[in-house]
Amino acid sequence: MSLYGAAKFVVAPLSRAAWPQRVEGVHHVPSDGPVILASNHLALIDPLFIGTACPRPVRFIAKQELFDESSLPRKALARVLRALGPLSVDRRPGQSAQEAMDNSVEVINGGEVFGIFPEGTRSPDGRLHKGQTGLAWLALTTGAPVIPLALSGTERILPPGRKVPSFNRVGVRFGPPVDLSPWSGQAHRARPRREATDAIMAAIAKLSGQEQVPRFAASVKAELEGGSK
Repeated sequence: MSLYGAAKFVVAPLSRAAWPQRVEGVHHVPSDGPVILASNHLALIDPLFIGTACPRPVRFIAKQELFDESSLPRKALARVLRALGPLSVDRRPGQSAQEAMDNSVEVINGGEVFGIFPEGTRSPDGRLHKGQTGLAWLALTTGAPVIPLALSGTERILPPGRKVPSFNRVGVRFGPPVDLSPWSGQAHRARPRREATDAIMAAIAKLSGQEQVPRFAASVKAELEGGSK
């Protein structure tokens, strides 16, 4: 059994006991070959539920904030996420976005399942925000199918400011692959990348039921944080 398999064998039952999960649409995930899982992003703990729900190992290029160890519960969660990945984490100052994309292409071309949060950061208000076009670049460059994924309930488990996780039900819904054939071969063009990304975000919204916002989550988050000061 691999390290991932061993970690999942231990973690999955524990997480389901703490946070009962309703998982739907797993049959949409191909049993082999490269796959991109594109998910909404509600909480730091999101990768845990993607990793336990998906029948195949999932790789992420994750932000440092996903591994916040400022409290004992967060430290435990961070270590679980590292074990479940195995997560590829960018810790190098100054690493360019293109380098991160190149690393992602390597994972996908290796026939693995690659998980990505196209909003780029957690939703600051529970709505689904504009997707980063790096998602479409990856899909159109590699030709990997994009499976939309919607999480629900994770934002209530460990919201900002809470030190002890709460126990809530969690939903994980996988959808059918998004048809990106209209933009095939156009990864180098900005408009097709935007249109393809918007098509993927629409598929996520259909699964999640979230209101879509034509703005980037980071901009909305900055405004909300500025207004609270």
